[in-house]
Amino acid sequence: MLRWEYALLVRRRQAASDDIGWEITFHWYGPDGTLVDVTPYGDTALAHLNRAGDQGWELVAMSEDPSLPGNHELHRYHLKRPKAPLAPRQRVRGAGRSGRRGISG
Repeated sequence: MLRWEYALLVRRRQAASDDIGWEITFHWYGPDGTLVDVTPYGDTALAHLNRAGDQGWELVAMSEDPSLPGNHELHRYHLKRPKAPLAPRQRVRGAGRSGRRGISG
């Protein structure tokens, strides 16, 4: 059975910390719960999405948060990719019944 793992790319546009202009940041929320600032890897959502696509991620949805005031933007890019197959479980041999029968004399 095919299993999926999911990740989230978040793009934020907000007033710059130096109060001059705007800053755009990108954060990656990985399937293991990690959070990574990936802003240095590109300055557009397309650059980040293409990089994720090269790693096997597929864009499945995009959402925008309309509840933020006019000077903020928040975009979420929802991605998925097939999980690596689980390693087959090893069977323990020799446990349980013995293959030998008693010797009759």
